[in-house]
Amino acid sequence: MGDTLPLAEPLVDQHRRAVTDLRISVVDRCNLRCTYCMPAAGLAWLGRHELLTPEEIERLARLFVGLGVTEIKLTGGEPTVRPELVAIVARLRALGEGLDLSMTTNGLTLDRLAAPLRAAGLDRLTVSLDSLLAHRYAEMTRRDALDRARRGLEAAAGAGFGELKVNCVVVAGTNDDEIVDFAELARAQGLAVRFIEYMPLDADRAWERDKVLASAEVRSRIEAVHPLRPLNTGAHPARTFAFADGAPGTVGFVSSVTEPFCDTCNRVRITAEGQLRTCLFSLTETDLRAPLRAGAGDAELTELVRASVWAKWAGHRIDHPDFVRPARSMSMIGG
Repeated sequence: MGDTLPLAEPLVDQHRRAVTDLRISVVDRCNLRCTYCMPAAGLAWLGRHELLTPEEIERLARLFVGLGVTEIKLTGGEPTVRPELVAIVARLRALGEGLDLSMTTNGLTLDRLAAPLRAAGLDRLTVSLDSLLAHRYAEMTRRDALDRARRGLEAAAGAGFGELKVNCVVVAGTNDDEIVDFAELARAQGLAVRFIEYMPLDADRAWERDKVLASAEVRSRIEAVHPLRPLNTGAHPARTFAFADGAPGTVGFVSSVTEPFCDTCNRVRITAEGQLRTCLFSLTETDLRAPLRAGAGDAELTELVRASVWAKWAGHRIDHPDFVRPARSMSMIGG
């Protein structure tokens, strides 16, 4: 396991932002083929030997917790297609009860996995759901599976998860006519619905700026029906609002394109094969798997992590003419 370090100095970048949020992708595969993410035929998947093992995931997570990380979110691909997922959650839960441990999923298998994941120690769940209409869900995901996703949400609530989050990627001209319907869903079921601006991370490279509906417009459409009041501030990707009339549920807006939150970003990502990325749109990565498998101690790994985080850039430039897309799509990076 190497020379275990005591709690170290906070993990900060050159812009004095402290890293407290770690996203770990456990697999690159997915059982959907969302148009804003991957091609209809899928991608060239990683081999099993290329994925970080549960033990390697635990070791890297332990290292980051020792460096001040307080939140870990499991992602993919679709994390529930990883056979060892429940065991991975249990390993991470053992790092400490104070660790905020969550996962983003499309919900298709939560009918059988929600209860085991909760028992293993998962704190929170976010379910990706981009349409409430069966035909449109099938068009956007290339799978006729809306009923399964809705059952997954119900199973998660029944398993005892607290406030469930729903992520909706808004694509102008595709599903933006459902914005108020999603707000109604939040009110009816006490959900935290987050509207995410469409980002240039699709493998087909079909993203167009004209298909981005600004969060300000999304919020305006909701407020025309249900007035909102602000809730949170600080290092959160979503600006969150409650309903002014006191109805249950919340809505949030992740404005990565039109109002980026880079100046308060507190997160980094580890891909399914162990590459450290300091930004979703990074053009470079730091390989942690190779030194890990070569027997590197914690001190050596920590030095790699600190150097990578220190070099984190001030922010992406999606809305600028000189923006360069990363070579990898969302599912290959980890959402």
